[in-house]
Amino acid sequence: MALLSLILLYFAIFSIKTLKGPLKLKKLKHLSEIYNDYDTFIIDLWGVMHDGIRMNSGALEVIENLYISKKRIVFLSNAPRPSENVRLFLRKLNMDEKFLNNIITSGEAAIKSLRTKKFGEKFFHLGPQRDTSLFKGLEKNKTKLNNCDFILCTGLFDEHKDLNFYFKLLENNTKKKLVCTNPDLLVHKGIQSEYCAGKIAEIFNSLGGEVVYFGKPHNEVYNLILKKNEKNLVIGDNLKTDIKGANNLGLDSLFVTNGVHRSEFKEESNLDELLNNYNVKTQFFQKELNW
Repeated sequence: MALLSLILLYFAIFSIKTLKGPLKLKKLKHLSEIYNDYDTFIIDLWGVMHDGIRMNSGALEVIENLYISKKRIVFLSNAPRPSENVRLFLRKLNMDEKFLNNIITSGEAAIKSLRTKKFGEKFFHLGPQRDTSLFKGLEKNKTKLNNCDFILCTGLFDEHKDLNFYFKLLENNTKKKLVCTNPDLLVHKGIQSEYCAGKIAEIFNSLGGEVVYFGKPHNEVYNLILKKNEKNLVIGDNLKTDIKGANNLGLDSLFVTNGVHRSEFKEESNLDELLNNYNVKTQFFQKELNW
């Protein structure tokens, strides 16, 4: 009788371990297979909806069908600019106006900290000229690096693409905080790749400096989106931001593989290894978002 009890206990423990085993990664041919399981779709823009030059027609079909099905769609971007600027950019790419209401950017989240002087008053802007809209109305607080309270990083200077420049620029300024308004390391613009503010933050951190991040995967930006009693699906191409952010909050996710990580694996059979390398998990994947 004691032996029988031990056998039954063994199988009970085995069953529990099996249920709690590795997450099964599923390839989706069509998002339409699962869309009814979710109320809200939190979708990345660059790398999913567009490549910086043109819209993804398959992704447009997806949001059109979600809209018809009365699903809530939120575009969550790590763009270091106000949401209105991203809205204008999407208009230029001919995205339908009806989809442009719910756009949240990391830049929008950072603006509040600038207005409340959370990190001090005077800042040094490290980034391209096109990002100055982030501190519109606060231009008087912009100053030189040696005089600033903190460094506001929105990306690389247009005239300096060599990363060694930033090591030299920042190595004697690590006692100041660096506020990173785009945690992404890299994006693809068409067939070209570009470093983002997250790469500069990585350099600053390696020099011993303290970095404050706004945007995915950090929880604060999701607090602007999530509602009680709604089931969410996060859709993105970046494992370190989109998928990691979903993991942090226990949300389901769909990984778009033909994005920022496309050069890091050769076959779909390598995806489990790729996910392990970034210490993340996801429920679904598609090469490109399609209905």
